[in-house]
Amino acid sequence: MTGDGVPGKRKWTLAEVGDQQNRTALVTGANTGIGFEAARMLASRGVRVVLACRDVARAERAAARIAADTSGSPPGVLRLDLASLDSIREAVGLFRAENSRLDLLVNNAGVMWPPYGRTADGFELQFGINHLGHFALTGLLLELMLPVPGSRVVTVSSSAHRQGRMYFDDLHGTRGYRPVRAYAQSKLANLLFTFELQRRMSAADVPTIAVAAHPGVARTDLVRHAPGPVRLLASGRLRWLSDWLLQEPAMGALPTVRAAVDPGAAGGGYYGPSGWAEMAGDPVPVEAHRRAHDGAAQRRLWQESERLTSVRYPLASGSEH
Repeated sequence: MTGDGVPGKRKWTLAEVGDQQNRTALVTGANTGIGFEAARMLASRGVRVVLACRDVARAERAAARIAADTSGSPPGVLRLDLASLDSIREAVGLFRAENSRLDLLVNNAGVMWPPYGRTADGFELQFGINHLGHFALTGLLLELMLPVPGSRVVTVSSSAHRQGRMYFDDLHGTRGYRPVRAYAQSKLANLLFTFELQRRMSAADVPTIAVAAHPGVARTDLVRHAPGPVRLLASGRLRWLSDWLLQEPAMGALPTVRAAVDPGAAGGGYYGPSGWAEMAGDPVPVEAHRRAHDGAAQRRLWQESERLTSVRYPLASGSEH
């Protein structure tokens, strides 16, 4: 057994990850932060990793760093702009042309608290990138995963989902945009999506599972749009004050990696840090807020996501309610 926050039990670390040879993972937003560290850890255990990023130059530099640090296959790079459905479809086409299977899809990329903006398809940026982009990407790649035993869709949420509400009558913030509220909505959507996807895959009796994770509070450039005091706290210049609240990206990535490779992970599982308020600590199973388990909201979000993206999942009709 591993730790999971129980005194006397061993903590879950990267050492728990067995050989992952002959597996392929696609990680979005893997050129920096949590995504980079998760990709690096997976590559260190033999996974062939594809870094799916908007900025190809930065992704290539990240791939070179991972290749220099590991002994497996050099990571691949795939241009993917989650703010564009056309880019998502193009990326999936390129990936499918070179790959007949996909073992792990890590929906990691995201934006937090930006000024109001729209994606290429007219979606509010945070809802469009954090949820709708990944909804479309997952649906278009799922055929490569469904026949693969042990395949997983891992979606990175946030403890901010606890403050989230789904504003179905105003998903894109046209009646008054508040960055923090829109971010929380998108992170709640990540969990509603994960749990509904798992329900549908269970009903279709496929081997793929859906799992979620969150990194706690880590020092990454995700906070670039945050107020000055938050950016200062995350910068590392006040470590004497922040070390018990924040963690380094490598620790923040461990819940994602555990969700991706722990043989004990079950569909619909959720992993996060073990510490106070789940801000830092070792990766353990955690509980999502009750709003994330609202079946009616899960179904409504799925229907809205299908309508907005025009993506339908290749699952048997028996997976419907």
